[in-house]
Amino acid sequence: MTSAEPRESIHFVTGKLAEPALREIVAALASKQGFDYSIDVLPITVAALMTPTWLLRHMRIPDNASRVILPGYLQTGIEAIRSAVKTPIECGPKDVRDLPTLFGRKRFKGDDYGQFSIEILAEINYAPRLTIASLLQQAKQLVRDGADRIDLGCEPGIRWTKVADAVKALRGEGIVLSIDTFDSWESREATAAGASLVLSVNKNNREESVDWGCEVVVVPDDTIDFIPGMIETAEYLTKFAVPFRLDPILEPIGCGFAASLGRYLTTRAMFPDASILMGIGNLTELTDCDSAGLNTMLLGFCEELQIGSVLTTQVISWAKTSVRECDLARRLVNYAVRHKIPPKHFEDRLVMLRDPSAPVFSAEAISALASGIKDNNYRILIDENEIHLVSAGVHLHGIDPFVIMEELMRLPQSRNIDASHAFYLGFELNKALTALTLGKRYEQDESLNWGMHTRPEKHHRLARKPNQKVNRDEEPR
Repeated sequence: MTSAEPRESIHFVTGKLAEPALREIVAALASKQGFDYSIDVLPITVAALMTPTWLLRHMRIPDNASRVILPGYLQTGIEAIRSAVKTPIECGPKDVRDLPTLFGRKRFKGDDYGQFSIEILAEINYAPRLTIASLLQQAKQLVRDGADRIDLGCEPGIRWTKVADAVKALRGEGIVLSIDTFDSWESREATAAGASLVLSVNKNNREESVDWGCEVVVVPDDTIDFIPGMIETAEYLTKFAVPFRLDPILEPIGCGFAASLGRYLTTRAMFPDASILMGIGNLTELTDCDSAGLNTMLLGFCEELQIGSVLTTQVISWAKTSVRECDLARRLVNYAVRHKIPPKHFEDRLVMLRDPSAPVFSAEAISALASGIKDNNYRILIDENEIHLVSAGVHLHGIDPFVIMEELMRLPQSRNIDASHAFYLGFELNKALTALTLGKRYEQDESLNWGMHTRPEKHHRLARKPNQKVNRDEEPR
């Protein structure tokens, strides 16, 4: 914008309860973004109760307004409003705290988001110990979670005599399979029954692999000279036209993790066109850390290095959803690498413990809101440090829901609280405490955001009692 161009003037429309927070947010935005603004506070407590007809009767747009931003709840009636108003109209978010997303915080996500190039192999550990029915159940769930191939993990030293029966049963359900064993007999039986990949092959079983008629994963011969032995086996298989993937082995942190990443770089440099597999369970299963971040980081490494497949397990408690995490992560990192941009603000489902965005009301805004409440309904909010419970003549705050409820029950206003209402308030206060503890967004009567683990909640906000008065001016007409 040049000095000759007029500053944009934006007109914001809100209800009475959201006014303090809106003024605080808009003032900060105007300072950063460089626009003028006006705020129209309509005679209604909650913006969600507005209708297009009611809004048009009460809204007053300044002549100099270049555009009008309405509460998000009016989105369904936006065309009726636009047809009656000359000034450009748009809806903001339903939650005023999300208003900054209209001014550049949201990253554009193209229609090509969701593509991926990495195959997910999900291992069922100790498969010989399971019944065929149990194998089928687990395999189908892993496929639903995003696995492209099910890897049947065998037990070293104990031959799985019924491996062919298991493979035939799973193949009968259309499930793509690999067999994880160094036992050549198990490999031969499994591949004859329909398994299309064997993990793994080195100098000890490479001669037998020539007869299996399937692709194999090549691993080093020992933990001292990783690359030479792997190269020797690869060259041997090439002579017999056996397709293979290379796996120089990812090591746990503290046991050679950095050096093992280097081996993947070396392998790619030596074999620019070869298929490579990474077994990522050595990191996710053997690190005291929620697995989603580790999975995303490792799949980002694989995407950049064109490692086309990963083998994962989900045995330990903190990695129980690794397959789903990898399915989301491979799409995120594929988009980032193809578009050469950071993988940020595209995949909220991978942000679980914290929140993608968790703006909070200031204590001052909550105090202003509390002073304007005239009804007996209870609102629960959080600022950066405390939980607030507000109603007409009530403003309690603290960090312990039990203390807040004890204080509330000592007040005369608590006479309108029955057992079900007390349970509802206790439940919501506990959610607010969780949000406060983890720095998550809290919105009363809405589920907390746990990313891909979020469980939608039914609204349980209790309606007004029959003897409570209603401000007739607030009723949408």
